[in-house]
Amino acid sequence: MENKNGNVVHSSVWSNIFNTPTEKSDLEKSLQAIPMFKELSKKDLSLVSKLINNRSYIAGEYIFSQGDPGLGLYIIRNGEVTIKKFTSENEGLLLATLFKGDFFGELALIDGEKRSASAIAKTDTKIAVIFKPDLDEFIEKYPQKGVKILKGVLQIITYRLRKMDDDFLSIKEQQKNNIGE
Repeated sequence: MENKNGNVVHSSVWSNIFNTPTEKSDLEKSLQAIPMFKELSKKDLSLVSKLINNRSYIAGEYIFSQGDPGLGLYIIRNGEVTIKKFTSENEGLLLATLFKGDFFGELALIDGEKRSASAIAKTDTKIAVIFKPDLDEFIEKYPQKGVKILKGVLQIITYRLRKMDDDFLSIKEQQKNNIGE
């Protein structure tokens, strides 16, 4: 939220309770674009959108820190987020920069383990959050819809694992070539 001078102000919890119809429509489009929700009908997406908690962050603010409990899935509605992993020497290694429509934190929906990296708002950012307990309750109430969502989560995880394998192989080949020079 901005004040009359254009400065970002943390809004009260009450300002995030109601979405305008346009925001709701945009949110449902964002959900449809995420693999874990793409198999759901418009009616199902409307039900899932009721699980959303909206949050605002100012540039430089931590959304979560490495080691925090994994509480949910985050969808960027506006702004940019960096994902950083910190070494034992507290050196921050940039893993990704994410933009509007991107999502992160999906592993928490499966295992609820501690965060493996930190998420930091690079710019003033609006995030939609689906907390694990809310999604678990949704899956219990609607098991067929839940299976579709969990299949989508598995697709994301397998894609990222395969990409990581390719990246690892590429790094190994570069190292091999550098040693041979």
